Amino acid sequence: MLAVPLATVVAADVVAGPGAAPGERLGASPATDRGYTFPLEEPVEVVRAFDAPEERWLSGHRGVDLRAAPGDPVLAPAPGVVTFAGPVAGRVVLTLRHPDGRRSSVEPVVPGVAAGDAVEQGAVVGQVGGGETHCAPATCLHWGVRTPGDAYVDPLTLLAGRGPVVLLPDAP
Repeated sequence: MLAVPLATVVAADVVAGPGAAPGERLGASPATDRGYTFPLEEPVEVVRAFDAPEERWLSGHRGVDLRAAPGDPVLAPAPGVVTFAGPVAGRVVLTLRHPDGRRSSVEPVVPGVAAGDAVEQGAVVGQVGGGETHCAPATCLHWGVRTPGDAYVDPLTLLAGRGPVVLLPDAP
């Protein structure tokens, strides 16, 4: 599958696409909000959006892919405790359990923390891993979020102080 930029997000706000002036921030929120933040430093580019499967066992995209480079710092999107840091299906995954019961997972990552470590929101928890990713030939960081009931949710809907996130297509 070809990774085509869906949108560029700055300060967790959509800024790219028709109808948005360069640098315009749509839906900006105060820094005091306690929602989730991106697991990468901003600006962030979403290269593949969340795509919920019709049934739990069917194919879909259970997270978002964010453009990244190997070695970029990976940040905790919310405070939490590391529950897993290790290989899954040939990639290294890092999972955090947050106070709201949700779990965030990112991959590929070179962990800088270990299971049991408590982390604050925005803390560096590792670096984007290199090698082959599902965004090849580009590199991306996959960010998925699961509820306590193990249902996947769109991470972009959890971003601090925002209502529904609307991705605007980049101009052709």
